[in-house]
Amino acid sequence: MIKSFEPIVNENTKILILGTIPGLASLKNREYYGNPRNHFWQLIYSSYNEDYSTITFKDKIEFLLSHNLGLWDVLKNCERRGSLDVAIKNQTENDFESFFKKHKNIEAIIFNGKESHRFFFKKYGQMQGITYHIMPSTSPANTMTFINKLNLWSTALR
Repeated sequence: MIKSFEPIVNENTKILILGTIPGLASLKNREYYGNPRNHFWQLIYSSYNEDYSTITFKDKIEFLLSHNLGLWDVLKNCERRGSLDVAIKNQTENDFESFFKKHKNIEAIIFNGKESHRFFFKKYGQMQGITYHIMPSTSPANTMTFINKLNLWSTALR
């Protein structure tokens, strides 16, 4: 059984970025988007015209929070072979109803890929007062060019 990480969020978080559940490299490294081939951190830093190449995971968390961004996963746990979302089965979603009652400043969700949105929407539908943005996955399996991903992600983050 694969388990999600704890959310990265504080009282100032306005935009919550949701992945599906950590991949194998992230689980091994015990950090969100721990696969060096994943574009997530490069996209986040590039959206704010910042260099991310020598940043520690702690620095990444501080950067997110300083820009009123949060990070979590839709799924609390699941079974999966490999890292691809299409292999997910027997999943349990995180409790977003309680989460949003506690974190009332969140006004938007950015879904990192269609699958995170699909799992979330199947369980919760459109939550009132929250804007949804479905972004191209930052996974190395997504062959969209970095610049195209950056243009879309930058727009949603602003």
